[in-house]
Amino acid sequence: MTLDSRRVGIALAGFCSFLNLYAPQALLPALAHDFRVTAAEISAVMTAGTISIALTAPFTGVVTDMLGRKRVIVVAMVLVALPTLMVALSGSVQEIVVWRFVQGLALPPVFATALAYVGDEFPPAEVPGVAGIYMMGSSLGGFSGRLIPGVLTDLVGWRPAIGSLALVSLLCAVGFGVALDKERHFVRSEGLKASLRQMMRHLVDPRLVPLYAVGFGVLFNFIAVFTYVNFHLAGPPYGFSPSMLGLIFLTYLVGSATVPSIGRAVARFGRRRFVLGLLMLWGIGALLLLTPAVWSILIGLTTCATCGMMCQGVSTGAVTATAKEGRSSAVGLYMTVFYVGGSAGASLPGLAWAYGGWPATVGMVLAVIAAMATVVALFWRDPKET
Repeated sequence: MTLDSRRVGIALAGFCSFLNLYAPQALLPALAHDFRVTAAEISAVMTAGTISIALTAPFTGVVTDMLGRKRVIVVAMVLVALPTLMVALSGSVQEIVVWRFVQGLALPPVFATALAYVGDEFPPAEVPGVAGIYMMGSSLGGFSGRLIPGVLTDLVGWRPAIGSLALVSLLCAVGFGVALDKERHFVRSEGLKASLRQMMRHLVDPRLVPLYAVGFGVLFNFIAVFTYVNFHLAGPPYGFSPSMLGLIFLTYLVGSATVPSIGRAVARFGRRRFVLGLLMLWGIGALLLLTPAVWSILIGLTTCATCGMMCQGVSTGAVTATAKEGRSSAVGLYMTVFYVGGSAGASLPGLAWAYGGWPATVGMVLAVIAAMATVVALFWRDPKET
């Protein structure tokens, strides 16, 4: 697969979205200490962004099916910088939660529209691979959004650390605008009513609903693991600092390196067999998180990150390939379910953490992996089977 400017643009869209969305994650123990709140209470900082995305993503898809792709993405990438800056200036957890909610409103026009662009502008055979490029950008953004604030927090404090991401977001918007061509194959929706009808059809499409269900589980597990592992490693006997917690997200880089191979893997094994294999490996990685050695936990995190990113790449590619019309709304619905899963992954494991600590949290993750495997085995179909 050649790396043309459109692929660079798609990667930048993923980078910008996930740079901002997960930025507070490595800082949660420091924020909880500064504002004197519990782990479950500070997790609202993560929930606020994901729940606002879940509420608005499908309607964003409806709008972009009428307006087009590139200009919507550029405007949204610029707008996301403002609430990022306001998070850095907030004086309480409640203010951070409000601005994180606003930040989440600006993100669906970036990722839902970018994935719809992929479905519109690339040949069907290339869609899984280009979706993998998007996931590579997303994983690099997720890594950078955790590492940069984590390191800068130890040097200059968490406020300048978060504020620096606003500048990076603006630079991504400029890069995206230069790299991505204007859409050539976009078919404008006939209007709001037509777009809403398409969205309702997606909601009951038996080919799409199982893909949405797996999306729920992917982000549930991502948020659960990479939120509460910070509290696990910040506590005894580990005592990790914010910069050390940021460095654990180096595990994302392995996922970044493997995600572009999704297209070849799906072509060789088929969508269902490949994802079932990933889920089995994901379960093994989750079990490694229960071991006491740091090196073993890092292997488990790497395995979880890689399997999760690849599952996400397969399922998002499948959505864009399956929805022949109203792709933005189809992807928007996927993102709604995806981020509902993320919101649940930030809050429900907090109950498990309060009840049984890290082992109970990992147990909840394993249960969700088992549920995802059941859905894939029973309801996913490869294109040749449909």
